[in-house]
Amino acid sequence: MTTPPADGGLAAALLQLSQHGERLAGLDRALADVLVKLASIRGTLRGHAATLHALDGLDQAVRDLAAQLASRKTGTGGDAAAYEPAPVVEWWKLDSAERGQAIARLRSWVDQIYRPLYGHLAAPLGDCWPAHPLALVTLDWLSELWSVLYLNPDRAVTSMAELGTRILPAAAALLAAETHNCSQHRIPANGRPAAGARP
Repeated sequence: MTTPPADGGLAAALLQLSQHGERLAGLDRALADVLVKLASIRGTLRGHAATLHALDGLDQAVRDLAAQLASRKTGTGGDAAAYEPAPVVEWWKLDSAERGQAIARLRSWVDQIYRPLYGHLAAPLGDCWPAHPLALVTLDWLSELWSVLYLNPDRAVTSMAELGTRILPAAAALLAAETHNCSQHRIPANGRPAAGARP
């Protein structure tokens, strides 16, 4: 038997060290990936902890709001009772007496709120509006929406602003278009309804 040259053992040892070095480098990369994932998980956990902290007491806040709403509905709270919307008017089912009552309610709103408060938006509404189903339905929801927003003790300022700047102008244009070319009523060039044109 012959002994291998001394340099062959050294080469084998160096080869093994090189392979171990590659394995260690691979483990180092894997460890770095794990650390990145761990940092991401820690960040997510911090976010969840902040969310849970923000939710702390939410159940009590919801219970308090529910109690406030219940007390307003029953009138037991110290504040004024909230406005309760009128029952939905089924215009297509009304007999003449019911129709007259529903129109009287709308006429009151038109005369006391719509025309006095909404100036040039309300001016083109023809006095013949009670003869137009589209006008009746539009004034019905518009008056209820106005009442819900303005007759409740809690102000909904953004909703009020949306009513005044977006919803009401569109409804007023619809009402003007519906009553403008009516055979019972013509709006003169000055945009004011003629007097005495009510059906």
